[in-house]
Amino acid sequence: MNSRKITLQFAVITALVLMLAFSRLLPHPFNFSPVAALALFGGARYKSRFTAYLIPITAVWISDLFLNYTFFGRLVVFYDGAFFTYLAFALIVVLGSFALRKFSAGRLLIASLSASVIFFLVSNFGVWLYGGLYPPTGGGLAACYAAAIPFFRNTLAGDLVYGFAIFYLYELAASRIPALKTA
Repeated sequence: MNSRKITLQFAVITALVLMLAFSRLLPHPFNFSPVAALALFGGARYKSRFTAYLIPITAVWISDLFLNYTFFGRLVVFYDGAFFTYLAFALIVVLGSFALRKFSAGRLLIASLSASVIFFLVSNFGVWLYGGLYPPTGGGLAACYAAAIPFFRNTLAGDLVYGFAIFYLYELAASRIPALKTA
């Protein structure tokens, strides 16, 4: 029974992570994305730390392959600055693994807001460093962050909407399927 519980938990968590990752391929407003939610969810719900990083980041990378093909018109495995985007995702997994092991709405709110800030700071630092749009000065970095502020609203909204939806969907499923309850 215990291995069945672990297997069912793993399968459901993975299915939800994949569903979120591939929902990125559907039309949506700029930066209104499930990526931070799936990183938080993976960090909080996978038992193995290795799996908590591997599956969410791989799922995002695979969905990125499709998005990159659509954007660039060819297969692009990693775009300029991708390292910083994936570093942000990894940091959000860490956040989820510490902040959301014990789930509550308040913890999820703080973690989702923190995930938005982490993604904003780290990914836009990568844009400044590798994007070639801003001079390599403190003023250039400030201009890069200032230019990203209009997109931050959708990042916040997406992180909150997807975060609350996926965590509460899982909690609802776990209340009806005892094998999904975490210890």
